[in-house]
Amino acid sequence: MTTALDATATPFSTLIREASHQQHTEAETSPFMSEMLDGRLGVAAFRQYTEQLWFVYRALEGVADRLAGDPVAGPFVRPELFRTAALERDLDHLHGGGDWRATLKPLPATERYAARVLRVARDWPGGYVAHHYTRYLGDLSGGQVIRGTAEKTWGFTRKGDGVRFYVFDHIANPAAYKREYRARLDAIPVAAPEKLRIVDECRHAFALNSAVFRDLDEASR
Repeated sequence: MTTALDATATPFSTLIREASHQQHTEAETSPFMSEMLDGRLGVAAFRQYTEQLWFVYRALEGVADRLAGDPVAGPFVRPELFRTAALERDLDHLHGGGDWRATLKPLPATERYAARVLRVARDWPGGYVAHHYTRYLGDLSGGQVIRGTAEKTWGFTRKGDGVRFYVFDHIANPAAYKREYRARLDAIPVAAPEKLRIVDECRHAFALNSAVFRDLDEASR
């Protein structure tokens, strides 16, 4: 069990990573993600996954301006991370053009996920940081595995349309950027009890993500 003493003695970037490791592993090894990365699912499943991401990132980034000046969440609001425009370009490609926005609907788990992001963004900046961490650090790390699989399996142009979500054009050195991100986590201006609360929300974020994968798994059958 993580304690307030742990939160005081351990760098927060280490604490949040280690405390959410189990939920992170459960999400990334879900049946849907495993089968997609193994190439057992077709490009339609990849398109469905990209569609659901669009709803989550619209929630994350739609409130970013409001939080930019907040002492807790503000240091994490960085335009070079924003993914919505890239997702929309990918979806234009995956749908072959057309007005996909008019018909696209979130899966029930995605709707709950996006609603949770909006709720914490309104009332709790630390909670927003938890969701920010689980998404963007994952995009810069494991997301690159997904991009490589998509390029190899479905023939997308390397770092081109269809996989631009995973391409961070304005981050020259992802490894250095991730170190800087973790330094911002370590410097977050909150006390130990609030750090533990953020860790719990991080676990919840991974659980919400896993629920999206379950819905996607059912939809792909």
